Amino acid sequence: MWAALAMVLAAILGASGMGLYRYGKHSWRFRINSSDQIEVSGAEHVAHAQIMEVMGGDIGRNIFFVPLAQRKQQLEQIPWVESASVMRFVPNRLRIEIHERTPVAFARIGSHISLIDAGGTLMELAPGGKHKYSFAVIAGMNAGEPLSTRAARMKNYNALVRDLDFSGAHYSQELSEVDLGDPEDVKVLVSDANGEVLIHLGSGNFLQRYTTYVTHAQQWRQQFDKLESVDLRYDGQIIVNPDLQGVARQPALTPAAAKAAMAAGVKTAAIVNYEKYVIPPAPTVPVKKDAKSKAKATTKATVHHAPAKAALVKKASAPVQKMPAKPASVKSASVKPAHVSQIAPTSASPSPVAAVVTGKKKPSAGIPKERQQN
Repeated sequence: MWAALAMVLAAILGASGMGLYRYGKHSWRFRINSSDQIEVSGAEHVAHAQIMEVMGGDIGRNIFFVPLAQRKQQLEQIPWVESASVMRFVPNRLRIEIHERTPVAFARIGSHISLIDAGGTLMELAPGGKHKYSFAVIAGMNAGEPLSTRAARMKNYNALVRDLDFSGAHYSQELSEVDLGDPEDVKVLVSDANGEVLIHLGSGNFLQRYTTYVTHAQQWRQQFDKLESVDLRYDGQIIVNPDLQGVARQPALTPAAAKAAMAAGVKTAAIVNYEKYVIPPAPTVPVKKDAKSKAKATTKATVHHAPAKAALVKKASAPVQKMPAKPASVKSASVKPAHVSQIAPTSASPSPVAAVVTGKKKPSAGIPKERQQN
């Protein structure tokens, strides 16, 4: 009797379950009729259209047949989405929670500027300058490189920012551009009222090297006609105004990309002065002249440049310089410290650290005016 009673109860429960399943499967009460029944929270940069592109296929579908795990994975393919969760609420409502990525810098890839997070994921700028940032622009990345390569480059950038902002220094806010193309030589572009300076910081010890620049920048500007770059990679050696061939070459920004970058907060120096360093001037078209005017111009050029050349040689051989006008060791980007140390520092160096000068130096106050004119 008890066995028969158990079988009857099981049959009743089974029939009830099948009835509920059929009701839940076919009843209109459990159908998602419009996008108003899909709630989204946490999406500040992710466009609603991007979310609906993933979830739009579920409109008109029974809520119990929405593949939650698959929709979560699809939402996390959106660049701005770091993680997502999809939940169903009976009778006919879905709820999506978005956790967005946090940008740490701008990234210049080709002729386009995007935002980038600490892990190397690229995100598009918000249209119309909706959000403004005060980040530096990262250069030295390629469009075809994998995420793992960008993540490795971003480790150097994160270490740079962490060192420069140690103990509340906030030196990272002074950077306009950071070149991560060479992992052994992180280069930064600093812009202030006196102009832009490209600084080689090597692969570590960033705070100490940048502090050296901050301490002596004003003295170097007083000593040399123009301070354009400083190489601080080698301990005990400073190279002032080396060649600027180390900056990564990339196409110029399109007008639309430059406008969007400025609206998002990209510093002007990272857009304008980048072309100053890497794009050569347009070639001039020679003007045709007759033979008589050409001979006259040649004679005038010869008379003008001969004494100037002699003066340059005499100045280079003066005992104040004590070094060649363009050292061979500075010419190469892979200079060894031993080679640099063989070049004698100038006598007017403002620091006990040896400074190797390749730029044009201002006339020394100790040389008589008549001798300088010679």
